[in-house]
Amino acid sequence: MTSFSAKSHFQPKQVVFVVYPDIVLLDLSGPLQVFSHAMDQAARDNGYSCAVTSHHGGMVDTNTVVPIATEPMSTYADRPIHTLVIVGGDGAYTMMKDAAFLEDFNALAGRAQRVCSVCSGALILAAAGILNGRRAVTHWEDCKALADGFPDVRVEMDPIYIKDDHVWTSAGITAGMDMALAIVAEDLGRTAALKMARSMVTPMARSGGQSQFSPVLVRQVTDAAGRFEDLHQWIADNLALPLHVDALAEQMNMTPRTFARAYSSQMGITPAKAVEAIRTDAARDYLETTDFGIKQIAALCGFNDEERMRRAFIRLLNVPPTDYRQGFKTPDAD
Repeated sequence: MTSFSAKSHFQPKQVVFVVYPDIVLLDLSGPLQVFSHAMDQAARDNGYSCAVTSHHGGMVDTNTVVPIATEPMSTYADRPIHTLVIVGGDGAYTMMKDAAFLEDFNALAGRAQRVCSVCSGALILAAAGILNGRRAVTHWEDCKALADGFPDVRVEMDPIYIKDDHVWTSAGITAGMDMALAIVAEDLGRTAALKMARSMVTPMARSGGQSQFSPVLVRQVTDAAGRFEDLHQWIADNLALPLHVDALAEQMNMTPRTFARAYSSQMGITPAKAVEAIRTDAARDYLETTDFGIKQIAALCGFNDEERMRRAFIRLLNVPPTDYRQGFKTPDAD
């Protein structure tokens, strides 16, 4: 009986990217880099074979000075596709109205085991009917357009990426890399994904449940007029204090009741929840950049005990502090 090695039986999984004029280059290049170099450890070979296509092929302009060489989408009309990825960019708003493009894209999607979007590529998935009745995410700037234009799509503004059955959607720009790494982990195992993440010097810990917003950005956007900007900085500078509502109200020269009402109305959360978020953000910095123990970090950030900090991390980041540190600690932290 003839013996065959694992490598001789191995067939890389076909990933087909679909682009169009005015894509965001990083929406393509980030996930493409992940899939192009992810290794199947058992076969000791590339786990994926990648192709970049456009409707009619040829050179396609991006939102940078670098154009992309593409094959026609029709090249893969009769070939098996493991993962189909539509990338994002301002051009999505044009292509989502192009009936001929959507028809040909839908034909490819029907052949694919997995269909994905990066950033505003979700608008094209929605226009093709692929997101009907599904949870989906896109770049936060495009969430309103997705929700308003496609009421059958259950749009979520916060997650980095969402998997709904065989359909994956991701938030903006680098979130496409997070999604690609999660797909590699699902296909080839967590070890392969971690190796790829280390090679790209990017963390592996950003799960789909993690927010695409930084806490600072959320506060700045919500408090556009800067009414509580100085208060937020004072909180960050005094985390070891109790920081009860009375102390916060005193900083704003307001009565506790008036302050609590005004803050909750403006920011959409209670002062206590805001303090917890700022403490958690500070703890994240310590976990990423120092070797301080969890107990020490909890004390520095005003949590007082490790369990209280752990509960805050799970509530806000969907991951305990120890796992967060494993995924995000910088190599030169000391």
